[in-house]
Amino acid sequence: MRTLGEPIFSKDADGKLLSRIGTIFFKTPGLVTQRGVHAMQRMMWIDEVNSMRAAEGRPPMTEEEEDEELAESVDLIFTEDYVLIRPDPNHMDLAMRADEELQKIVSKRRIRFLNTHAAKVRNVLRARGENWRMARKPISQQDMIELIERSRVSLSGSPIYYYNSATGTRYVTVAGSECLADLPVDSLRAQMKEAQAMLTRRNRLGHVELDLFPLSTPIDIKNKFKSLDIDSLDEKTVREKVREFDAEWRMSIPPELREESVDNFAWRNAMCETITTEPNETAADESDLIQGISPEFFRQIEWLPGLRIDDGEIIFDPLWDEYNRTRDPELAEICDMRVKNILFNAMRLYGEFEYINVGRIAKSLARRPIAGARRGNVYILQFKGKGVQDPAVSILRFQKWGVAEHLDNGKDLLTAMYESGEYTDYILDRRLMCRQLGMNLPPYVGVGHFREMYDGKNQYRGTSIRTTYSMRPYIPGTASDKIPPARFRNPAFALSFARLMGEAAAVDLIVGRRSSETKENLFDGNYEVVQADAAGLPARVVVTDHAGSFVNYLHTLEESVPPYANAVRRRREFVTDFNGFADAYVNAFEAKLVAVQEHYRGRRRAFDELFVHRPYDVAGSGAYRWAKVLERLDHCDPHAVAKRLREAIEA
Repeated sequence: MRTLGEPIFSKDADGKLLSRIGTIFFKTPGLVTQRGVHAMQRMMWIDEVNSMRAAEGRPPMTEEEEDEELAESVDLIFTEDYVLIRPDPNHMDLAMRADEELQKIVSKRRIRFLNTHAAKVRNVLRARGENWRMARKPISQQDMIELIERSRVSLSGSPIYYYNSATGTRYVTVAGSECLADLPVDSLRAQMKEAQAMLTRRNRLGHVELDLFPLSTPIDIKNKFKSLDIDSLDEKTVREKVREFDAEWRMSIPPELREESVDNFAWRNAMCETITTEPNETAADESDLIQGISPEFFRQIEWLPGLRIDDGEIIFDPLWDEYNRTRDPELAEICDMRVKNILFNAMRLYGEFEYINVGRIAKSLARRPIAGARRGNVYILQFKGKGVQDPAVSILRFQKWGVAEHLDNGKDLLTAMYESGEYTDYILDRRLMCRQLGMNLPPYVGVGHFREMYDGKNQYRGTSIRTTYSMRPYIPGTASDKIPPARFRNPAFALSFARLMGEAAAVDLIVGRRSSETKENLFDGNYEVVQADAAGLPARVVVTDHAGSFVNYLHTLEESVPPYANAVRRRREFVTDFNGFADAYVNAFEAKLVAVQEHYRGRRRAFDELFVHRPYDVAGSGAYRWAKVLERLDHCDPHAVAKRLREAIEA
């Protein structure tokens, strides 16, 4: 391929890129990287082709031939780290040809795609198993909070702006504007005039100096803000006008964004996206890549290289070859051997896929994640079967206590293998126990295994061991603790939520769910997914994982119930009728506890003999815990337990 200009990523004496753009051509193969704009590069290439033709004794191209030459080209943009392909969504074949040619001179990890807002672009990359080439980098929930807090800036007045350092744009929220109304009038006027002036200016990067948040704010609201004649109004009137404007602005904002707090997942995600957006960014997020995925997954999935399926043939990403050759530490971060094993297993077991994408959940999505939890133990799979219209999504979780973990604790290999197998059975037994007692769990869970090298601290380092994982379907909906606070302003929503969560709390209490590490109550912390009906009201609660069940099996239900009051207490400021909200929760809780108790008493044999074939050990075997939980359920007084719950809510 002929090149006009310096190689990609070439820099001057000051370390700056010699060129930020390029154009690649296919009819006459070539690459132009000389400075200018893309239109100039195209003209440079026409001149170059005509020069080559002249050297061969051929006439210059006709206008029609020039059009054909230009039609088979693709725009490129260069950053410090990436070559960005800017595809025409209607000609993705050209974009993929550009990708193949660029991989001959640049590592594939350095090539990304723009225009990912277009479904045609996303669909082509997704079908190649390449979500990782268009997804934004993940960021932990705590890092999001700290980033938002650090972005708060002021100019000459109060720190009411949120700053995007990549674009230089500041964003003001309605809460920031509302706080100005109580300032001394001179400060109020100065702050308003400062904001009005910045709304009309652009910075040296060409971006607006100031914008209203969220970006969906109607243009007439922005125009009204600009048109406020601050100097012509007396003090009383200017305050009234500002408050009037703020009220109108707030009502124009989607309800889920009106609660301006990092604890409001919807607001936090929207603000994080706004202040981290960069020019020429590969900006597909989780909602673009997976239809209907919960907002809690925003920037939490690290998509990784895997494979593509071509006419039924498995072709692993060439980055694996590069990693095997170089053992580059940077590639080691994204060439996850577990992903390769997961994909290999999937193709061995099922095989009839059009594509599969695998991502790693880098951090726990729980509101209070457990300190020291292993990184990379949870993965998400997006796959499409042959002849199936829509892709499916599954969550894959590696077993908490596998062979490697037991070896890390000093066990010998045989003991580690035995206890890992026992723990797999214990997990599945607990799932059956929870279902028997009425917990609404995902419809099925599959268990898989593969072999990997143990790299821990035991003497068996370097030994091939079996690793176990479980896989379940992704449950659509919103985790109960991540529902936007504004939803609870609707009495119908709040009461439906309270009733469903009250029922779920009763079952959760019965099965004794607690963190095995901290013994902390887990309810309403991430696992309860609320699904809505056609009217948007809560219709059911699905518990996505029975983790922590049967940890608390010795304490009475009366002793164990107080923490369940938190599901009501922490929503006190959001509901319009707190007493009614609490009553609905407690009444549903009590009714469910009574129903489960009566169901057990009416079918004792079905419960008591379910695990008689399992080892019964008072040290804490699954069968023993099951017996103790049933005994506790049988002997409890549901009315006394519900009374204790109500007292905890009112405390």
